Amino acid sequence: MDLKELKELREKNFLAHKKKKREYYLKSKLEKKLERKPKKREIFDYESHLSGFDFDNRIKDIIKQQKQHVDDRKDRIIAKIKEYKNKKREYYLENKDKRLQYDKEYREEKKEELREYRRRYYQKNKDKILQKQRERRKQQKEKE
Repeated sequence: MDLKELKELREKNFLAHKKKKREYYLKSKLEKKLERKPKKREIFDYESHLSGFDFDNRIKDIIKQQKQHVDDRKDRIIAKIKEYKNKKREYYLENKDKRLQYDKEYREEKKEELREYRRRYYQKNKDKILQKQRERRKQQKEKE
Protein backbone atom coordinates (compact mmCIF):
# COMPACT_ATOMS: atom_id res chain seq x y z
CA MET A 1 0.00 0.00 0.00
CA ASP A 2 1.26 3.40 -0.84
CA LEU A 3 0.56 6.68 0.88
CA LYS A 4 -2.29 7.66 -1.45
CA GLU A 5 -4.22 4.45 -0.78
CA LEU A 6 -3.69 4.84 2.97
CA LYS A 7 -5.06 8.35 2.86
CA GLU A 8 -8.10 7.22 0.89
CA LEU A 9 -8.73 4.34 3.30
CA ARG A 10 -8.36 6.65 6.28
CA GLU A 11 -10.78 9.16 4.74
CA LYS A 12 -13.27 6.40 3.93
CA ASN A 13 -13.13 5.03 7.49
CA PHE A 14 -13.44 8.52 8.94
CA LEU A 15 -16.52 9.32 6.85
CA ALA A 16 -18.12 5.99 7.81
CA HIS A 17 -17.46 6.72 11.47
CA LYS A 18 -18.87 10.22 11.11
CA LYS A 19 -22.02 8.88 9.44
CA LYS A 20 -22.49 6.26 12.16
CA LYS A 21 -22.02 8.88 14.85
CA ARG A 22 -24.57 11.20 13.25
CA GLU A 23 -27.14 8.41 12.94
CA TYR A 24 -26.67 7.56 16.61
CA TYR A 25 -27.06 11.23 17.54
CA LEU A 26 -30.27 11.62 15.52
CA LYS A 27 -31.69 8.36 16.90
CA SER A 28 -31.03 9.36 20.52
CA LYS A 29 -32.41 12.83 19.84
CA LEU A 30 -35.61 11.34 18.44
CA GLU A 31 -35.93 8.98 21.42
CA LYS A 32 -35.56 11.85 23.86
CA LYS A 33 -38.12 13.86 21.96
CA LEU A 34 -40.61 11.00 22.09
CA GLU A 35 -39.96 10.48 25.81
CA ARG A 36 -40.96 14.02 26.61
CA LYS A 37 -44.66 14.31 26.37
CA PRO A 38 -45.89 17.85 25.96
CA LYS A 39 -47.70 19.02 29.05
CA LYS A 40 -51.05 20.57 28.44
CA ARG A 41 -51.15 23.94 30.03
CA GLU A 42 -54.27 25.18 31.63
CA ILE A 43 -55.61 28.13 29.70
CA PHE A 44 -56.26 30.97 32.06
CA ASP A 45 -59.04 33.32 31.07
CA TYR A 46 -57.90 36.73 32.25
CA GLU A 47 -60.93 38.49 30.87
CA SER A 48 -63.40 36.59 33.01
CA HIS A 49 -61.09 36.64 36.02
CA LEU A 50 -60.35 40.34 35.99
CA SER A 51 -63.57 41.72 34.56
CA GLY A 52 -66.26 43.19 36.70
CA PHE A 53 -66.59 45.82 39.35
CA ASP A 54 -63.96 44.46 41.70
CA PHE A 55 -61.03 44.86 39.28
CA ASP A 56 -59.16 47.16 41.68
CA ASN A 57 -59.59 44.72 44.57
CA ARG A 58 -58.31 41.82 42.48
CA ILE A 59 -55.25 43.80 41.40
CA LYS A 60 -54.60 44.70 45.06
CA ASP A 61 -54.90 41.02 46.01
CA ILE A 62 -52.37 40.09 43.33
CA ILE A 63 -49.99 42.76 44.59
CA LYS A 64 -50.39 41.50 48.17
CA GLN A 65 -49.65 37.93 47.09
CA GLN A 66 -46.51 39.02 45.26
CA LYS A 67 -45.34 41.11 48.22
CA GLN A 68 -46.02 38.18 50.56
CA HIS A 69 -43.95 35.92 48.33
CA VAL A 70 -41.01 38.33 48.32
CA ASP A 71 -41.27 38.87 52.08
CA ASP A 72 -41.29 35.11 52.67
CA ARG A 73 -38.10 34.74 50.66
CA LYS A 74 -36.41 37.83 52.12
CA ASP A 75 -34.63 35.93 54.91
CA ARG A 76 -33.31 33.32 52.49
CA ILE A 77 -32.13 35.98 50.06
CA ILE A 78 -30.30 37.89 52.80
CA ALA A 79 -28.74 34.64 54.07
CA LYS A 80 -27.50 33.82 50.57
CA ILE A 81 -26.01 37.30 50.18
CA LYS A 82 -24.19 36.97 53.52
CA GLU A 83 -22.95 33.51 52.59
CA TYR A 84 -21.65 34.86 49.27
CA LYS A 85 -19.86 37.72 51.03
CA ASN A 86 -18.24 35.30 53.47
CA LYS A 87 -17.09 32.99 50.67
CA LYS A 88 -15.72 35.94 48.75
CA ARG A 89 -13.84 37.20 51.82
CA GLU A 90 -12.40 33.74 52.56
CA TYR A 91 -11.25 33.41 48.96
CA TYR A 92 -9.70 36.87 49.14
CA LEU A 93 -7.81 36.02 52.33
CA GLU A 94 -6.67 32.64 51.00
CA ASN A 95 -5.28 34.07 47.78
CA LYS A 96 -3.97 37.37 49.13
CA ASP A 97 -0.32 36.32 49.00
CA LYS A 98 -0.64 34.88 45.50
CA ARG A 99 -2.28 38.07 44.26
CA LEU A 100 0.32 40.31 45.88
CA GLN A 101 3.11 38.20 44.40
CA TYR A 102 1.50 38.36 40.96
CA ASP A 103 1.09 42.14 41.23
CA LYS A 104 4.74 42.51 42.25
CA GLU A 105 5.93 40.40 39.32
CA TYR A 106 3.65 42.29 36.95
CA ARG A 107 4.97 45.64 38.12
CA GLU A 108 8.57 44.48 37.75
CA GLU A 109 7.87 43.08 34.31
CA LYS A 110 6.02 46.14 33.04
CA LYS A 111 8.01 48.73 34.99
CA GLU A 112 9.05 50.82 32.02
CA GLU A 113 5.69 50.62 30.30
CA LEU A 114 3.89 51.69 33.46
CA ARG A 115 6.33 54.54 34.00
CA GLU A 116 5.78 55.74 30.42
CA TYR A 117 2.00 55.40 30.78
CA ARG A 118 1.99 57.42 33.99
CA ARG A 119 4.17 60.11 32.42
CA ARG A 120 1.85 60.44 29.42
CA TYR A 121 -1.22 60.42 31.66
CA TYR A 122 0.23 63.15 33.86
CA GLN A 123 1.15 65.29 30.86
CA LYS A 124 -2.30 64.85 29.39
CA ASN A 125 -4.18 65.63 32.61
CA LYS A 126 -1.66 67.98 34.22
CA ASP A 127 -4.07 70.87 34.70
CA LYS A 128 -6.81 68.72 36.22
CA ILE A 129 -4.40 66.99 38.58
CA LEU A 130 -2.83 70.24 39.75
CA GLN A 131 -6.28 71.78 40.31
CA LYS A 132 -7.36 68.80 42.44
CA GLN A 133 -4.16 69.04 44.47
CA ARG A 134 -4.74 72.74 45.13
CA GLU A 135 -8.31 72.06 46.28
CA ARG A 136 -7.14 69.30 48.62
CA ARG A 137 -4.50 71.57 50.13
CA LYS A 138 -7.12 74.28 50.70
CA GLN A 139 -9.43 71.77 52.37
CA GLN A 140 -6.64 70.53 54.63
CA LYS A 141 -5.74 74.09 55.66
CA GLU A 142 -9.40 74.85 56.43
CA LYS A 143 -9.67 71.74 58.58
CA GLU A 144 -6.58 72.68 60.56
